[in-house]
Formats: sequence, C-alpha cells, structure tokens
Amino acid sequence: MQFHKLDRAKDPNFWSIRVGRDIRIIVHKTNASLMLCYVDHHDDAYHWAERRKIETHSKTGAAQLVEVRERVEEITTFQPEEMPEPATPKPLLFDGVSDDELLTYGVPAEWLEDVQAATEDTLFELADHLPQEAAEALLDLATGVKPSVPTVAPPAADPFAHPDAQRRFRVLTNVEELERALDFPGENGPFSRIRHSAPLAWSGTITALRGFPGPRAPGRRLWPCTGPFFWQGSTRMPASF
Repeated sequence: MQFHKLDRAKDPNFWSIRVGRDIRIIVHKTNASLMLCYVDHHDDAYHWAERRKIETHSKTGAAQLVEVRERVEEITTFQPEEMPEPATPKPLLFDGVSDDELLTYGVPAEWLEDVQAATEDTLFELADHLPQEAAEALLDLATGVKPSVPTVAPPAADPFAHPDAQRRFRVLTNVEELERALDFPGENGPFSRIRHSAPLAWSGTITALRGFPGPRAPGRRLWPCTGPFFWQGSTRMPASF
C-alpha cells in the first residue's frame, strides 16, 4: 500500500492509502498517530476527505469530525421575467438563541450562520451535516425542550476521551477487541461504520492482523504501539503497509 497526501483537503492531516487500482483508505495522519477514517472508491474517498476535517471544539473540548461548509456564489444575470408574489418568510427557529449558547451545545463555529438562518423547512437537512450532539440539541430547542449542556473538558484533556467524541471515535484497547472487530459480520461490525463517521482508534500492541503476514512467523507480526489512537507510537509503520 502507498501513502498519498491529499493536496485539496481542508484538513492537512488527511492522507489516502492506495489499496489496489481503485479502493482508497482515508487516514488522519500526524506525527504521533494514524487514524482510519473512511474507505471507498477513489473519487468518492477523495471527495469525502476534501469536505471534512477533524478538530477540537472550542467550547466543549470534544474531538469532532466536521463537514466543511461549502459556499456557493450566485452569479446575477439580468433577464426580464415575471416575478411571482413573494412567499411569506418562515420564522427563524433560533432567532433568540445567541451564538455563544449554540457553541455550548457543540455547534461548530463555521455552521453558526446556517443554524441562525434555519427554519422548520431546513432544520432536518441542516442537522444531517452537524455533529450528533449539536443536531440533538437543535432538535430539542426547536420543539421547546431545553437541551442538556454537554460536558466541558479541561484545557489539557484528551479531546478523543470526551463523552461526545466517544460517540463517533471507536477506541480498541487490546488485541482481542481488534480481532473481534475484524471478524464481526460486515453489516454490524465497527468497520461497517467507518463510512458513517465512526473512525477506529487503537492502542496496545498488535500481535497479529489478518491479511498482513509478517516475516517473524507465518501470519504474525509485532507492531508495538503505546498511544490512544489507531496504530500510534514512536515506531514506524512497516514499509509493506
């Protein structure tokens, strides 16, 4: 497999791993960690990575997989036409909610403008683009329910250990859990949820990974890892991966 840095991705840490002629694995790669995020055909995988980024929310301290807001510029053309009667504008659902309060519910900063402009016609489509805790809070606000305020992590806390982050990032802590994840039926196993914002994380020592036989013994390879993320540690990845 070959690493390739994604030049058009908004998150500079997104890379692709070539798997055959068409399949690509999207990973989030830093000096300390490598996180498996998404698997798809070449163009779809690249498009997914170009429209997302992993960041720590400024208020809650939770790690979030944030969809990048796409801005569409309309080009005005002057053509004579009959204008229909203007429709009565729908009331804004969050007109009385401040940006600061929305941030406390986990709404990403770049989506505040869209949230403030939301109506009953656009709310559900908007919620599909937001982290789960933010979407749930907005649905509560829209129905007159006061949402519970998410946990605020201390400044030095691990953003991936936040309760909200654990809803979308799966951490495997030992070899047995990794083997169960690999062997679990595809439709229900954790690998089947990679395309649904549930990247896999790993800590420990991988002693055997199906499909990657090593030189030490048939079907065995030792990969020492010591951190909270997928294949994290000071040792290098095997050249054949």
